[in-house]
Amino acid sequence: MMIPLVVGNVMKVRSRIALAARRSGRDPGSVRLIAVTKSVDSLIARELFAAGVPDFGENRLQAAAPKFEALSDLPIRWHFIGRLQTNKARKVLERFEEIHSLDRLDLLEAIERIPEEQLPKRIRAYLQVNVSGETAKAGVTPEEARRLAERLRASRRVDWVGLMTLAPESEDPEAARPVFAGLRALGERLCDEFGLASVRLSMGMSNDYPVAVEEGATDVRIGGALFEGL
Repeated sequence: MMIPLVVGNVMKVRSRIALAARRSGRDPGSVRLIAVTKSVDSLIARELFAAGVPDFGENRLQAAAPKFEALSDLPIRWHFIGRLQTNKARKVLERFEEIHSLDRLDLLEAIERIPEEQLPKRIRAYLQVNVSGETAKAGVTPEEARRLAERLRASRRVDWVGLMTLAPESEDPEAARPVFAGLRALGERLCDEFGLASVRLSMGMSNDYPVAVEEGATDVRIGGALFEGL
């Protein structure tokens, strides 16, 4: 039996995504909702899936492991959204379908050194960009992004699918707009340089995701807004 609060929260978030998408002339179906499940147990996560959310984000392998086992009967797409250490890359990549935090060349090289018999699948990865310039945040600078994106495009093990960024923490969602607009502009420049039609943009969290969608987000990573009242 589904928990009404979970269903209601999912409907509210999807409604706000749709409104923001329409305000910017976009199809609401072009925005993927990734539920950040790091703070909830597998029972709540199962309710999220039943409410129509098949994409889950986690930032630590150890914390996610019990959910992999408990939810193994469901076709969940797992997204790794935390900082990935090179010595844990293989174990993380075995379990997650997409990595949103490829943020440095040595990590890419570590992935490419993993023997194919140990990790036969290709890896879908977002290049993390520190658009805000905050020293506490990971990610390449916008100026460095082209070089690493070019290296990713040449990789035999990794499929580069887009860009990811984190906005500064603020109570005002509008404070994030310049960061999201900056990532969109960077994506457009890279598309022009590489002859691509588009790249995905992973940006926006519970406090600012409507602004992210207005600025072109294709993936929003939502935690707290899905669990209000639980």
